[in-house]
Amino acid sequence: MSRTALVTGGSRGMGAAIALRLAQEGADVAITYVRGEEAAQEVVRKIEATGQRGIALRADAADADAPGRAVALAAERLGQLDVLVNNAGVGVLGPIESLSVGDVDQVISVNVRAVFLASQAAAARMERGGRIISVGSCMAQHVPGPGGTLYAMSKSALTGLTKALARELGARGITANLVHPGPIDTDMNPADGPYAEPQKAGTALGRFGRPEEVASLIAYLTSDEAAYVTGAELSVDGGHAA
Repeated sequence: MSRTALVTGGSRGMGAAIALRLAQEGADVAITYVRGEEAAQEVVRKIEATGQRGIALRADAADADAPGRAVALAAERLGQLDVLVNNAGVGVLGPIESLSVGDVDQVISVNVRAVFLASQAAAARMERGGRIISVGSCMAQHVPGPGGTLYAMSKSALTGLTKALARELGARGITANLVHPGPIDTDMNPADGPYAEPQKAGTALGRFGRPEEVASLIAYLTSDEAAYVTGAELSVDGGHAA
């Protein structure tokens, strides 16, 4: 049986690129989405064009029951679960005094609680060789200006979670790692958008990254070659944190 993977938030941007790359590496892939069913189904069609199975599951990460349910459905429909990529996330930026309790609850529920719950559910199902990979942010390592307190806090929490997962699951041969993307050219943050130039200037390479560049690192972390890599924070940020 081929390896299987669940990529949360896999209907567009980095998530779609990650899902497709894992399929190209030989995995059957389930993705989750909240809105945009047609976009999710298009990703499934691309996955299936590689010869692998693709599944789209509607799951709102802000719902406390959704992460565990998505993991269970993916494992049931694919027959097992070998890889979890916690990619779904939200960003609420603004001066700290402008942020509401609702903003805090939304960001923490999606960026932290959902990652924990999905990882918890996946760990209960994974066999030796399993992989849990979470997508953080370059802002967890270097915040270039004001307005990022809530988002940076939420992504920084994944460092502690990842290191603790690595210790807890290591004896079972399951690895846990964290990938910090820098500015990546997606529809949510386009490389030609109104806020692009300062982001480019904040990198050592002076450009945005491509979703496929993030996907390539995640593909490596799912591979046998990365079996000795766990508890690590790895950046794909063009030198944003340099």
